Amino acid sequence: MKQLPLSYIELSKKNLIHNIKQFRRIVKRGTKIAGVVKASAYGHGDVEVVKVLNPYVDYFQINSVEELEKIRQVTKKPILLLGYVGKNDISRAIKLGCILTVFDLHHALLINESARKLAVKQKVHISIDAHLGREGLLPSQVSKFLLETKKIKNLSIDGVYAHFANIEDTRPTASGNAIDLSYANKQISVYEEVINLFKKYLPAGRQVKTHISATSGVLAYEKWKGIHNIVRVGVGLYGMWPSIALQKLWQKKIALLPVMRLVTHIAQVKTIPAGESIGYGLSYMTRRNTMIAIIPQGYSNGISRLSSSNGEVLIKGKRAPILGRVAMNMFVVDVSHIKGAKPEDEVVILGTQKGDTISAEDIAKQTQTINYEVTTRMSALLPRIVR
Repeated sequence: MKQLPLSYIELSKKNLIHNIKQFRRIVKRGTKIAGVVKASAYGHGDVEVVKVLNPYVDYFQINSVEELEKIRQVTKKPILLLGYVGKNDISRAIKLGCILTVFDLHHALLINESARKLAVKQKVHISIDAHLGREGLLPSQVSKFLLETKKIKNLSIDGVYAHFANIEDTRPTASGNAIDLSYANKQISVYEEVINLFKKYLPAGRQVKTHISATSGVLAYEKWKGIHNIVRVGVGLYGMWPSIALQKLWQKKIALLPVMRLVTHIAQVKTIPAGESIGYGLSYMTRRNTMIAIIPQGYSNGISRLSSSNGEVLIKGKRAPILGRVAMNMFVVDVSHIKGAKPEDEVVILGTQKGDTISAEDIAKQTQTINYEVTTRMSALLPRIVR
């Protein structure tokens, strides 16, 4: 049997497949699903996740050419590259094979020139800034853009898309059976106007693909209706809810199971006398003789410094509180109450051990952030092991 490393991220293949099947159940038959694996699959490991999801999704969605290089080695599925690709990387992206995004006319001309030199017609999706205030064409720019693109010969407009601004943050209505979509509806209205412009300007018979919904959009807006050709499922794939409001609305209808488990092992156990400091900055002083365990992970591995004297880990199925500051490569926990704790014992920083669970949401609450960030900041140096 292959020996496990000291510290690693364990991925549940079963849970990952379960989660994508949950979304297949709630989108209309025929709707294409893009599995979002940007940012190393939200920290889970892009290559590992793509290998598992390959039979279950229609597209993969990423953000950079560097990500494209990695996952193109393990999938032949179409890949939506929705991040900005600079002029020096466009040819590389085209050669690797992907659908590029266009932010504006200048960007379209850059992509067209690279495609012309390579003697190919490059598929692109056009990004629309529908009251998001971020990347993409403003709706007022679309008509002029489409007129200009008629002169561009090496681009094929395959799709037009947008992003919701706050659909996961909206609150349930008084009945509790729906959520307030007032701002989302404002975005939807503008986006639909833009889609109609594309239909008007594109050659007769050309079907433009459309997508606006990520996980939160699927749950709050798209559902089983099949409003758009494609949905982009990200955080939900990994067993995390986009918000508490959407979790309350859906948790009795679908089950999302966490995919990530962050595991390490105790490096040292010893007893510190009362009145001694723990770690840098003298931020924690022992009040009694305290048995401590040294945990060989730190903020360089993705453990937030906001967990200092705040977070917990699981050892032998019991919670061990963090004492003092989280350092770059290690931190300290109190194991005075854990009988028989010793070096090499398993430590679970994120995930389940013997029936107890520390979730990404628990850590997010402790460290004043969101579950997305908790998993995404996990170090690329940690081995990913699929089970």
